[in-house]
Amino acid sequence: MFEFEWFWVLLTLPLPLLFWLLPPKQQPQGAALKVPNLTGDLHTDFQQGGRHKLQWLLMLIIWLCIVMAAARPQWLGEPVSIPAEGRDLMVAVDLSGSMKIDDMQVNGRQVDRLMMIKYVLSDFIQRRVGDRLGLILFADTAYLQAPLTYDRNTVEQLLQESVIGLVGEQTAIGDAIGLAVKRFGEKKESNKVLVLLTDGQNTAGNITPAQATELAKSEGVTVYTIGVGADQMQVQSFFGTRTVNPSQELDENMLTDIAKQTGGQYFRARDAQSLASIYATLDELEPIARETRQMRPLQALYFYPLSLALLLSVLMAIPAIFSAISSFARQLRRAQ
Repeated sequence: MFEFEWFWVLLTLPLPLLFWLLPPKQQPQGAALKVPNLTGDLHTDFQQGGRHKLQWLLMLIIWLCIVMAAARPQWLGEPVSIPAEGRDLMVAVDLSGSMKIDDMQVNGRQVDRLMMIKYVLSDFIQRRVGDRLGLILFADTAYLQAPLTYDRNTVEQLLQESVIGLVGEQTAIGDAIGLAVKRFGEKKESNKVLVLLTDGQNTAGNITPAQATELAKSEGVTVYTIGVGADQMQVQSFFGTRTVNPSQELDENMLTDIAKQTGGQYFRARDAQSLASIYATLDELEPIARETRQMRPLQALYFYPLSLALLLSVLMAIPAIFSAISSFARQLRRAQ
């Protein structure tokens, strides 16, 4: 549907007629100084023939275009329904130094833990049609990278741009939970679900995981914790190849306790396949019911009449420009 947002601006269209209706002012006889008369000049120009009438017509069209542009013409598309059901999910990703350990495989290639999380989490994010997603990154401290939003592409892009060590080398699990609780507190209606991925134990931050867990319980935030890291890894040493446990610093007891106390669940992601199955389980979270809303795509059209007014103004100015150039050239020839 086409409409003008500021329809009342069209009431200014007849303003140029005032110059036509005003009678030309007569110069007093014998005046020592003659003052240019705008209305008289306009009447005279209009009566002088085709070229001046064409100029008048162009000026009227320009005025019409300017007024139409000022009235803000726009096209409203068909109503689009926003999904009435969805989840509010905040995802917290560990960026500490231990995430550099390359004990994961993606498509047969050895990668570090963060790369594997990005690979699997991207698909999880794109499946969240109708959900609001937020992203928290944490290491020495936690910060909000993306607030709760329906814009899944932006959340994924911000995740892909994250790098290990961006905010330090340690792990502030308590701060990540506390920040999520704070952001959920700004939502009046929310199922308040936090998915926290880490490969270690709490070694930094302003609040402990126990304190953050109490905050989550008091605010009704459900925390799903995911411990990331393989159980075995082959490393080269001076004495040859040996098998080590790269996840020996993972505090599974703490992560299990956080999930249990907040009504969530602890998962163990030893590889990309197990992490993908964890996300499939998270897909079964109970969605929150929201009021059905509709939106209509809006396309602004003001630049069409504005561009036409600019084009016609340039065309009207071309003869004057050429005349000025010719006059300047004649003066140069006379000066020579």
